[in-house]
Amino acid sequence: MFEFTPRPAAAHHAQEAPADTSVLDSPAWSALIGAHARFAEGDEFVKRYANDVSPFVGVVSWDEPRIWDSLIDLFGYGADVSLSHFAGELPAGWTETSRGDGVQLLATDRVTGEPFDEAIELGADDAEDMLAIVGRNRPGPFLPLTHELGRYVGVRREGRLVAMAGERLHADGFTEISAVSVDDDFRRQGLASALTLDIAYGIRQRGDVPFLHASGANTSAIATYEKLGFRLRRKVTFLRARTPERAS
Repeated sequence: MFEFTPRPAAAHHAQEAPADTSVLDSPAWSALIGAHARFAEGDEFVKRYANDVSPFVGVVSWDEPRIWDSLIDLFGYGADVSLSHFAGELPAGWTETSRGDGVQLLATDRVTGEPFDEAIELGADDAEDMLAIVGRNRPGPFLPLTHELGRYVGVRREGRLVAMAGERLHADGFTEISAVSVDDDFRRQGLASALTLDIAYGIRQRGDVPFLHASGANTSAIATYEKLGFRLRRKVTFLRARTPERAS
């Protein structure tokens, strides 16, 4: 079970400077060299999460030409790779397999969060139900051990997990809210907002700033997050590509 040690919010704001938001340009890299280093595989240019944890890849910089060879070393030839936050031209031999437009939203000071009385803590014993609700609602990638990346909470009705939200990338000074899911027959009850704010509260208590990603096409979700106090930081590209089939 993921645990956090609360820090008095007032002391945090009084004693520490605001976190450097530039780490959010490559949040997976920041997480994999920091809070999530125990999940990391790779070298000084490229790191990935273990296969059963997350598909995300972090790179030291998209301007570093050596990352492409490191990606091939890490994944092999003819392999699919998630290249989130990359919007440039692929090198020769690489093939784009899918591309989607998204947004990165950052919490304003108004997002202090609030505990939700109905929320229950989720962990390894709930993994099967967590995978099932994500499969029904498809909020984004969620693998058998994704729940180990942070704190997850949910709502059960008559024993069934009907709503969930949790933490994913832990960039330096920031924590991503992810896997926000509500089953169709329990929507329009405020569960997504309540669970998002519950997760945001835990993040703030640790002294981090919440952020999240959403598909650019999911305008209703974006509008909900904006009502909660999140604001657009940048547009992002969700890219999947295939490494070259063989050495040239």
